[in-house]
Order: sequence, then C-alpha cells, then structure tokens
Amino acid sequence: MGEELKGAILQRDKKTYAIVPRIPMGVLTPEILETIAKVARKYNVRIIKITSGQRIALVGFNPEDIESAWKDLGMGVGPAEGLCVHYVQSCPGTETCKFGQGNSLSLAAKVEKMYVGKENLIPAKTKFGISGCSLNCAESYLRDFGAFCTPKGWTVVVGGNSGGRPRIGDVIAKELTEDQVIELFSRCLDFYNKNAKPRERMPRFIERIGIEEFKKGIS
Repeated sequence: MGEELKGAILQRDKKTYAIVPRIPMGVLTPEILETIAKVARKYNVRIIKITSGQRIALVGFNPEDIESAWKDLGMGVGPAEGLCVHYVQSCPGTETCKFGQGNSLSLAAKVEKMYVGKENLIPAKTKFGISGCSLNCAESYLRDFGAFCTPKGWTVVVGGNSGGRPRIGDVIAKELTEDQVIELFSRCLDFYNKNAKPRERMPRFIERIGIEEFKKGIS
C-alpha cells in the first residue's frame, strides 16, 4: 500500500477501501459525529459500521478520495492492521456506571497514549480491555492485556483472546493502583516484545512458554 493510501483497508471488491478514525475508548462528541456524517455524505460512503473495538469504520472509499477524506476528518488513524496496539477497549467505569469500582476511562486513556499508533513496539497485533468492575464489560479476560477493578484495586490479566481460537486470560496481579497497572503493562510488553516469535499473538506466546515462565520473566 502506498503512502497516499495510509490508513486505508482494501475491501472485498478489491477496488474500494475502508478507513477507521481513531476514537480513544469509543468516547464521542457531537462534533466528531457531525464530522463523520459530513465525510460520509461527501464521499457517498456505502456502510458506516461500529466495530468491536469501539470505533467507527467508514466503508466504500475510492482510492483517489482517501487522502482528502482524512483531511476532512481531521482525525488520527485507528490502527486496524499491522504489528501494533490496535485499540484500548473500555467501559464507562466510575464516570457513569453504578457498578464501577475504578476509573477505567482514565486508565485506558493512559494506555492509549502510551501505545496506540506507535509501530514496532510489539511482535503482533495487540488489544487491551479495561473494565471498571469485575463484570468485565470491556472483555478484559478476552484481550491480549486486560485489567478490571475491584473494591481493593486493579486486577491484571494477560493472554486472552476471542475469535476462532479463544482463550481466557491468566490473572497475574491483584489489588494494584492505576500507576502500578501502567508499570506492570510496561514490563509485560517489554518481555513480550523481546521473547515472542514474529507475529506471535500474546495468547499463543503464553501457551508456548507457560504462564509461570511469563511471571518469572516480568518479576
């Protein structure tokens, strides 16, 4: 894909493309919605789809319209391909939810700032799920890296995924502060980046080396 088609995903027809603007934690504003609607109308977007990663995909662009569409949006790219952190999924947490025990939006925003959009930090696509309580609405057990909050603090989970080969993640720490979660995620990503095979997803990495070996590596 050429530079002029950065952020564009070729579709089934092999002619048109989709683009996915970056929408951290899926939090929208009226201005963002109005901008997306204007772009969709201007370029006759065929499908507007809310994705599983709490983003909005705009599908059906002609290749010559990609660059100008991004300029009209004025938004960053939400990575949907490549070896990088694709998204940080989050529930509302204590911001609005009556069940919230922790500020999941705050923690997710910090993780998003650290990793999303930064290439070559990890060997395979990676997803985070940050939940404000043990109900795990952000699917923390089913993401490469997850965290959820209890009345005693944050629990960190690694090695989960959904899809065709699902795996429930392993709990590696409990009763952490927000800053401790960030520091632990950093050590986990560093160990993963240095020891995983090229394109080896986190759950497959954990299966290969074992969770106890992983714990030793990040201690």
